[in-house]
Amino acid sequence: MGYRVAVVGATGNVGREMLSILAEREFPCDEIAAVASSRSTGTEIDFGETGKKLKVKNIEHFDFTGWDIALFAAGSGPTKIYAPKAAAQGCVVIDNSSLYRMEPDVPLIVPEVNPDAIDGYTQRNIIANPNCSTAQMVVALKPLHDAFGIKRVVVSTYQSVSGAGKQGMDELFEQSRAIFVGDQVEPKKFTKQIAFNVIPHIDVFLDDGSTKEEWKMVVETKKIMDPKIKLHATCVRVPVFVGHSESLNIEFEKEVSAEEAQNILREAPGVMLVDKREDGGYVTPVECVGDSATYISRVREDPTVENGLALWCVSDNLRKGAALNAVQIAELLGRRHLKKG
Repeated sequence: MGYRVAVVGATGNVGREMLSILAEREFPCDEIAAVASSRSTGTEIDFGETGKKLKVKNIEHFDFTGWDIALFAAGSGPTKIYAPKAAAQGCVVIDNSSLYRMEPDVPLIVPEVNPDAIDGYTQRNIIANPNCSTAQMVVALKPLHDAFGIKRVVVSTYQSVSGAGKQGMDELFEQSRAIFVGDQVEPKKFTKQIAFNVIPHIDVFLDDGSTKEEWKMVVETKKIMDPKIKLHATCVRVPVFVGHSESLNIEFEKEVSAEEAQNILREAPGVMLVDKREDGGYVTPVECVGDSATYISRVREDPTVENGLALWCVSDNLRKGAALNAVQIAELLGRRHLKKG
């Protein structure tokens, strides 16, 4: 017997990717429901490449009773209304929004990093998916932390416009086309022109001058990995459609060499090391699209600090940063607790 799974926000970028990954990984579903807002009700969307079409159901009238798992990709607003209802009706919610991430009684899970934390889901029947930039970073950091003990991380991100949803992708496309034909460029989704530009501003500014995206990376890393880790982030939006990149500078408690780090990363779950130290011997965002791995390149020692390393980290933010991680959480939940399929 398999699972009954609902994907909430199924018509968005991440929701569609969730459906695609559920099909691709052959998640044991007896029944799958695509759920979205009333304006999408009745439309049909693909269940991955299975050839099966799903008719979208209205979230306002959807009864979660008897459903095992709900993957939420609907944003914080709808999630605040409907996730507690689903949880109260016995359906385990795996939420991709930021709403529950820092709630002390809600596990924040990256399966390669802190799988044991999922056991706490029974307190609320809700599990949180981390921020996309955090997810790929902790996959890279965890094996190194286990081996050498991380004291401090400085990270600069290069985040694609898909992190801002379909509107962000549309704006990059429209601005690029406008520039080529000589039309005026007017920012709408972003605060400044994104085409042929970079914007050091993601989410709202906080009192200390950081942005909320940067704050998320700090607090989520502490919750997922280790509260003693010090982390400073600068988050930047770049004119790339899909795929987040990160430049990481890491200071360790123990002595570490680049070769030792490479050997550990080569065997780490979820990591693909591509580090040839030659022209093209590294991974860029374009190459990671559609892949599940977190790619690591440019591993090198940093002589300016004691026990320092620098590395480059790239991942498909719609997959590991969102949809894939949610499905992996569902798989972990099934193995450890629900035990169907």
